[in-house]
Amino acid sequence: MKAVITVIGQDTVGVVAKVSAVCAELNINIEDVSQSIMQDMFCMIMLVDLSKANAGAAEVRDRFAALGKEMKMQVTVTRQEVFDAMHTI
Repeated sequence: MKAVITVIGQDTVGVVAKVSAVCAELNINIEDVSQSIMQDMFCMIMLVDLSKANAGAAEVRDRFAALGKEMKMQVTVTRQEVFDAMHTI
């Protein structure tokens, strides 16, 4: 199962490292990353593979939400099935 992790907030040192560390901790494979800084806002989108994650979907979501609070940023995890459902008639 694939998912998209988005990170948005005030640019600061170590954002990519912290998000990557949580991915490693949860055995989530990062497949692609896009990031940019718009004025002073950091924006990152990661495509990840959850198929070998050592935690369930709710725990993964909660762990990244907690990381977002810690970094004072918005960090969300959206599973592929949500995108699939949005495009199904």
